[in-house]
Amino acid sequence: MLRGAGAAVALPVLDAMAPAFASQLPGPKPIRMAFVYVPNGIDMKNWTPANEGAFPAELPRILKPLDAYRNDITLLSNLTHNGGRALLDGAGDHGRCCGGYLSGVQPRKSFVDIKAGISMDQIVANQIGGQTRFPSLEVGLEDARQAGDCDSGYSCAYTNNLAWRSETQLLPPILDPRSLFERLFGTGAELSPEAKARQGKYRRSILDFIMGDTQKLEATLGPTDRRKLDEYMSSIRSIEKQLERADKDTQQINPGMDKPYGIPADFAEHFKLMTDMITVAFQADLSRVVTFLVTREGSSRSYREIGIPDGHHPLTHHQGKLDQIEKVTQINTYHVAQFAGWVEKLKAAKEGDSNILDNSMIMYGAGLSDGNRHTHEDLPTIIAGRAGGYIKPGRRISFRRETPMSNLYLTMMDRMGVHVEHFGDATGRVAGLDLA
Repeated sequence: MLRGAGAAVALPVLDAMAPAFASQLPGPKPIRMAFVYVPNGIDMKNWTPANEGAFPAELPRILKPLDAYRNDITLLSNLTHNGGRALLDGAGDHGRCCGGYLSGVQPRKSFVDIKAGISMDQIVANQIGGQTRFPSLEVGLEDARQAGDCDSGYSCAYTNNLAWRSETQLLPPILDPRSLFERLFGTGAELSPEAKARQGKYRRSILDFIMGDTQKLEATLGPTDRRKLDEYMSSIRSIEKQLERADKDTQQINPGMDKPYGIPADFAEHFKLMTDMITVAFQADLSRVVTFLVTREGSSRSYREIGIPDGHHPLTHHQGKLDQIEKVTQINTYHVAQFAGWVEKLKAAKEGDSNILDNSMIMYGAGLSDGNRHTHEDLPTIIAGRAGGYIKPGRRISFRRETPMSNLYLTMMDRMGVHVEHFGDATGRVAGLDLA
């Protein structure tokens, strides 16, 4: 505190206070987990380093935007989504690889209902989500129906969603930055402190009036009605607590940005807006589980801002044409550059003697490797962060061929404190993430 004549002003936490607070610091920092999904596969020749182990002096072309963070990322090879293959009647390669990406099962093709499997992010959210305001966040940048390149209801469902609460209940991503802002920080987040205080006072006065009125009524009622009134009052008290918590959270969280208006036409700006808000959500511990669908699977989005007017999906069916492969590589590199910007932001967000990135597992990848041949093995996969010291980054780990991606998910769930015996098509857990 700063003390003066009859007044005291609280200070923010300063670095100089660390020695005095050392004995009072909380336990281990929470671990965050996010999945950043990019569509249509990746040019693997320009993605995969030639050697295993420590990264070479020069990263492959697509990964070069991450060069400054080479010691913060781990590249994983030979992970497979067997459910993405056409073993059974499914929703097409793009639908299968996206709809089952986090569930390890194959989505079913049906004109009557949509069916996939509970995704691992929701298994984690179900167990630890009560510790945060939002059990999970689902975010995206493009809706297939808006893009006009979605051929059917089931296809849209699978190519547009990563998170599944159950086999039949999907969790569509939030696409509009304004909607995400209001969900995280409330519609009053942009109000002045005085306006927030007036809003809170108004809410409390309304609840107080209701409570007082019901108490007066209670004396005139019989036992049955008193019980009904008590249940009603309990509901009011529950609402009051929710409002108080929301007000408290909003007052404590400064988004550090104005409320966005509408969806930016510029891809990079849209990506940055969404990830900036996710970063604040991690810092404020609003949520520890995020899925981020960069653009929907099978997207034909063009990238005129980097000189590519062609649709992304058609370009990936290049049939070996070098000019089209070059454009695919440029798009892949552009996506990684946006991801690198978010990694930089997470690393700059200090948390005690570490940072948010160190205490996170941010997985970046795709449900296809070769978009031309629609292959589902050796999927491009990176994990940024150390998961609180569990992951040893700065290297490429190559697992045995055809290792199920679900094996990695079991391991990630363990690190989040959620232990399950079976998941998807897992045959066990992966080893080696914590080895030097």
